[in-house]
Amino acid sequence: MNFKKCISLTAAAMLLTGCNSVPRAEISETEDISIVELTTGDEGSAEATTEPVESYPDYPVSYPAIEQQDTGDLYEAELCELGSGLSISSDRENYSGDGYVTGFTGGETDYLDFNIEVPSNQHYDLSFCIASDAEAECTVFLNDTEISRFDTKSDGAFTVITLYGVFLVKGESEIRLSADGDISFDFLKISNNTTLSEISYETDGELSNANAAESAKELMSFLTENYGEYIITGQYVSDETNKELDFVYRTTGKYPVIRFSALENFNDSFDESFKTIDAAAEWHRKGGIVGLMWHWESPGSNPSVYAEETDFLLSDAVTDEDIALLTQEEIRGLYGEGRISEQCYGLILDIDNMAGQLLSLKNKGIPVLWRPLHEGSGDWFWWGASGAEDYKWLWQLMYTRMTEYFELDNLIWIWNGQSEDTLVDESTFDIAAVDIYMGEDKNYGSRYEQFASLQKIIGTGKLIALSECSSVPDIDASFRDNAVWSFFGLWYGDYLQNEEGEFSDKYMTQENFIRAYNSSGALTLDEYGQLKNASPEEGTTEDESEEATAETEETTEEASAE
Repeated sequence: MNFKKCISLTAAAMLLTGCNSVPRAEISETEDISIVELTTGDEGSAEATTEPVESYPDYPVSYPAIEQQDTGDLYEAELCELGSGLSISSDRENYSGDGYVTGFTGGETDYLDFNIEVPSNQHYDLSFCIASDAEAECTVFLNDTEISRFDTKSDGAFTVITLYGVFLVKGESEIRLSADGDISFDFLKISNNTTLSEISYETDGELSNANAAESAKELMSFLTENYGEYIITGQYVSDETNKELDFVYRTTGKYPVIRFSALENFNDSFDESFKTIDAAAEWHRKGGIVGLMWHWESPGSNPSVYAEETDFLLSDAVTDEDIALLTQEEIRGLYGEGRISEQCYGLILDIDNMAGQLLSLKNKGIPVLWRPLHEGSGDWFWWGASGAEDYKWLWQLMYTRMTEYFELDNLIWIWNGQSEDTLVDESTFDIAAVDIYMGEDKNYGSRYEQFASLQKIIGTGKLIALSECSSVPDIDASFRDNAVWSFFGLWYGDYLQNEEGEFSDKYMTQENFIRAYNSSGALTLDEYGQLKNASPEEGTTEDESEEATAETEETTEEASAE
């Protein structure tokens, strides 16, 4: 692989039919809503415990050359050809043009097609002006491919709902909007996007823990230096055997860099987590990166990670007592005096037990991408079910106790709260991440909407990662859309393999999976080892490196000119 990204710029065209354009108009937009969908060998190389089916070439990152233009057009809904059941009305106030389209009931013909024409390959904002008296779900298709869903407001007023940064190819395309409820659809407005260009990859790489170990600093430095340059590959495993990692290798000819796994405390027992810890240490010895999360079963008589399966309430554990740095004896005393609840005492015991597990990795000098309290904005896990404030209290308690009391200096903290409400103190996390699961047969793409939305929440000072996903992101689209995730973590099971142990095409094609792992924009285990060990004295000289960079830039410029 050439470690200087080689971007091949190609042209494309899409021709379809639909509604005609009218001159651009001055529109008073009542509201813009960004749509976001809230889901043994030598060190440095993996032992070939299995053989790949075949080897594959490197795929350069490739997408159409982008030419930014300031443009915009308005397409009136009433000028479209209407399906049966749809009609033009003018009963509501503040509409554009000669009226608006109504009569949507969710039927097969309840949609409008817009035949649009754009002047250049670039990202555009698609704004839909819609009024509804009851919330309705709308679906947007681009050239017969679903690209987004959103809910309307229910106040009866025309509201502009905007999809930001949709990539359109120069020329004609078809945009379809359907609705499952009775909406009044006024117009579609298309304008050039400016928000994606504001995405930044400039971070200082400083860890939240001022006393972080050198191994953690080195890993964070690597992640920071390569942020925006590569998407680092990662795969979740179901047990200590690494069968998913071997399957990735057999399928693509490459191993992922990051081995993700979940620590468990089944029925208050941490015994099984020893196997996970040992397997993680072995992966580090082989040259990979360790990623750990905690499927934390709640304390109490009916433990579960799921709120609906346990009567444990985090709200019953929250206390104003400053317990993070107390000894267990002191905390036991507070519990005995009735100053903290049984639930609070149970949390401390669990945190301390988990810290004991992680200490073994610290003692071996192994840095860990640590992602506790995942998906905190949801109510399906008990740590999120009591609300944002209780979630943030628990995060602070765990961070302080693990970082200061147990001095776990090898952890790189990943916040996976997934909403502005659950955003914790920025001094207590290092990476922000989101979990994105898509339905079957849905185009995964780059998921730039979530990338941009998350950076808007946390600012530009933190790395952004795709901590769980149902499909590997489209590497080409990620670079095209300026949504270059620090890393991704594909979940196991039928997101990767079917019941027969073969490749599962339920969420992605095998061809796309192979292409992603062999893309020059994705970093795999062998390449990670080469990058870590690269120096002017080893392999390429500084002059040769500069020459290679110049050649790459020249190639890119020539491709752009074409």
